[in-house]
Amino acid sequence: MSEVTWHATPTLRRPLFIAGFAGLFDIAETATAALTHLASRGRPETIASIDPEHFFNFTRHRPHVKLGEDDVRRIRWPANEVAVLDDPAGVHDLVLLAGLEPDIRWRSFAEAVLDVARRLNCELVVTVGAMADAVPHTRQPQVIGSTTNERLARSLGLSPPRYQGPTGVVGVLHDLLDRRKVPAVSLRVPVPHYAAGAEHPLSTQALLRHLEHVTGVPTGHATLDDEVARQRRRLDRAVAADNDAGQYVAALEQRYDERVVDELPSGDDLAAELERFLRDQDDDGG
Repeated sequence: MSEVTWHATPTLRRPLFIAGFAGLFDIAETATAALTHLASRGRPETIASIDPEHFFNFTRHRPHVKLGEDDVRRIRWPANEVAVLDDPAGVHDLVLLAGLEPDIRWRSFAEAVLDVARRLNCELVVTVGAMADAVPHTRQPQVIGSTTNERLARSLGLSPPRYQGPTGVVGVLHDLLDRRKVPAVSLRVPVPHYAAGAEHPLSTQALLRHLEHVTGVPTGHATLDDEVARQRRRLDRAVAADNDAGQYVAALEQRYDERVVDELPSGDDLAAELERFLRDQDDDGG
């Protein structure tokens, strides 16, 4: 029995698969918020879902009962739904999975995600995540990108992954993608650890901006400017009211400013390099 239920199998233009999962490595649901924002830029169509029955402990992720407008009670289960979003002005349609990290059978779950990517002929898999870090809310978060694909790393100026320690379903998924020789990129954004208990739109915006730089697909990150400004004012007021907090943030700012950060190539350059890599993959039968 397949773990994936298909509602439609559309024909897509050179699709890119972008996935994020609420859980340990999505602090304040920053990454899944980026995918939700990206989906809101168009009219996404849900085409498939991964059956929650096989992957969740429902005493931990309890389903919700909701009364509809027709007074019929329905159960809403933990969802991992796949949607497609076409980009009329671009080259790549998007396959989006803004889901929830499962409790069990991670390897089988990763296989289900890979099955979706293969059935839709996705050219690249990009995962997005967020982690708490000692960074100030007053500076632009620096997105970390990595890949084990040497050609892709050279094309986009990415580094091989260096993280060691407890992992999540994204780590299991990337291990599977590596073993199956599927091109994949991981993007991770830091969130100030003292603000990790609430939404942090600045980090969400940084993730969307970097995703746009890498793929060339418009993400509408500028529409978050007002939300970012409001959050900045709230945090500024909170820090100003606590002398110790003010000194701590100032120390974080100094450390940030002293850190050497390489300038990213322009968005056009990155997108062109990605296109060259994907076309080379196609020519090589990848």
